[in-house]
Amino acid sequence: MTMTDKIASDVSSAPPRPPVVLTEEALRIHRQALVFDGHNDLPWKVRTKGHSSFETLDLAVEQPELHTDIARLKTGGLGAQFWSAFVPVSTIHEGGATRHALEQIDLIHRMAQRYPDTFEMAFTADDVLRIHASGKIASLIGIEGGHTIENSLGVLRMFHALGVRYMTLTHVESIDWADASTDESRHGGLTEFGEEVIREMNRLGMLVDLSHVSDGTAGDVLRVSRAPVIASHSSAYALAAHPRNLSDELLRGIRDNNGVVMVNFYSGFVEPEAAQVMQHMFKTLKGLRSANPDERDFEEAVSLWRRDHPMPSGTIHMVVDHIDHVVKVAGIDHVGLGSDYDGVTTLPDQLEDVSTYPYITQELLNRGYAKADIHKILGSNALRALRDAEGIAKQLND
Repeated sequence: MTMTDKIASDVSSAPPRPPVVLTEEALRIHRQALVFDGHNDLPWKVRTKGHSSFETLDLAVEQPELHTDIARLKTGGLGAQFWSAFVPVSTIHEGGATRHALEQIDLIHRMAQRYPDTFEMAFTADDVLRIHASGKIASLIGIEGGHTIENSLGVLRMFHALGVRYMTLTHVESIDWADASTDESRHGGLTEFGEEVIREMNRLGMLVDLSHVSDGTAGDVLRVSRAPVIASHSSAYALAAHPRNLSDELLRGIRDNNGVVMVNFYSGFVEPEAAQVMQHMFKTLKGLRSANPDERDFEEAVSLWRRDHPMPSGTIHMVVDHIDHVVKVAGIDHVGLGSDYDGVTTLPDQLEDVSTYPYITQELLNRGYAKADIHKILGSNALRALRDAEGIAKQLND
């Protein structure tokens, strides 16, 4: 048994832990914090379930089929959010990746325009602080998938001009210039053009996101990048052995880069048994997609597969275990939150939607974290990475 297997076994065989009970102290600490989430896929849900219309899918009313609506965001005390402009990897083969990304960017801007009392677009760290102080949610954009730039630095620059402040280099498939964690290695990491992308992102002040990339790609990024990187929604491989998670070696590399690991809440990435069930999820989905080109047939096939491969949901304790592990390996200044709400199917108990962030604060308090460190985890680490990236960009452009 490897050390990783032993840690995962110890976690999964531990006796059940009681539900987290909120206290006034935790709520007070939470209200004083900037809660900054690294990844929410709500725009994709609005696109697919609401036909990109906030008339059809109105966030001002209860949306029980989603993880996110305005009332629950307020209950959760969210202060800043990187909204994901997600683009399926099918566009690599079908075309239209840049158009899809632009439409998602447009949707995020329109969300802020539609609900101006709740959201305001943020482009800098100072914007985040100002908007949060006003009682609104600072809304930033992250592009999910480097295939969206279609091998063009010009497109990358235009994305930045439209407000994009991070790009996840790959999604589930390797692309022309970078390898993904859940696909075969094509390059052994980054190509020369991939290194150019990283340097240009540094110059623009756009954070490089290592979620979904292979270890080789991550290693190359850490070698090339002069600015802090993030993993916008990734957890610890040592606790849940899924290729989407980060090894201790990479956690230390992100620490040395002064970056931030934003822990994912998805059960399949944080619960050890679930991670085993979902280990080959992306390859399975790729095969189902190939066999079922019709969207309805594909969704039915996925539903049947999930029915035949049930997985435990886990609890909030397991997510905080991952936070603990990142703190232990990388340090308190290098961990944050990256929920993946509305981008995943199964979530741990007491983390079912965006209203539940205070339970993380409570559990961190239960484990002895001081208020200042809780505030770092909830959001100030992420804000610092954004500000540092801005500072590096200024140096590179002077």
